[in-house]
Amino acid sequence: MIHTPKKIIGLCCLATCLFVLYPQVAASQNRTVQLFAHRGGAFEFDENTMSAFEGSYNSGLRGFETDVRITKDGVLVIFHDASLERMTGKKGSIEEMTWAELSSVRTKKGNPIPTVDEVIDFFADKTGIYLEFEMKTDEKNYPREKLEKYCDQLYEKVTAKKPASSTYLFTSFDKRPLRYIKASYPDADMLFITPKPCCDETVRETLDLGINRLGCTLDGTSRASVKAAHAAGVFVSCYPGRSLEDFQLGVALGCDFLCSDIPVQVKQWVDKWSNSDVLNVTVK
Repeated sequence: MIHTPKKIIGLCCLATCLFVLYPQVAASQNRTVQLFAHRGGAFEFDENTMSAFEGSYNSGLRGFETDVRITKDGVLVIFHDASLERMTGKKGSIEEMTWAELSSVRTKKGNPIPTVDEVIDFFADKTGIYLEFEMKTDEKNYPREKLEKYCDQLYEKVTAKKPASSTYLFTSFDKRPLRYIKASYPDADMLFITPKPCCDETVRETLDLGINRLGCTLDGTSRASVKAAHAAGVFVSCYPGRSLEDFQLGVALGCDFLCSDIPVQVKQWVDKWSNSDVLNVTVK
């Protein structure tokens, strides 16, 4: 008796499901989708740490997303949550601490919290990178003067070492930093993130900001709404990407960019099935 590994069986089942549920993906001409590692690959690595970015890059990923906060004394660091507790077990927040205090903090898996400089330096000699810097600002912790200094500092650091072949984006749910960067640095690539699906409302919000990239939820997004966004000149990026099925749905909807917490698993699956009768999609 021949024993087929469970992983291979699972991949075959997923591929078959994609063909049955989303036949337009297999039937269409080859499409390229930008896959990117959410927080460096939050379910596969220690999120938003250098080990995550290094691990996902070494696994073949060329798209990444990260989150930027600023310490009490003005150092830009990589961290998602408003509180340190989930990731480090410690109380407090990035904004309440100095870099001297924060530099000794470790995640529960033993990794230091990186600075923006460390991430930028890591990608500075790498070509063809897609990298989102999400600005984790809010009105309480980032009043106008502080917000503007944060944006200026982030823009200067991000653009100083960006390879010509790479795409670096400034993204946020908060419209204030997007408006400020648009007014101050009109050459900047930006993406507006919303907790809503792609629809007439969110496309209009994106265009009103002078932006042509929309980050929205898979839940509630339709193929028709993505087509309408494209017709309006807006690229669509969808989240969350917690499973292979989420990626498959995003491809079927016609999304241009897809976020994933399991980017290595997704890439391996796509590499296996792309340019076949099952899947006619490749990822960047």
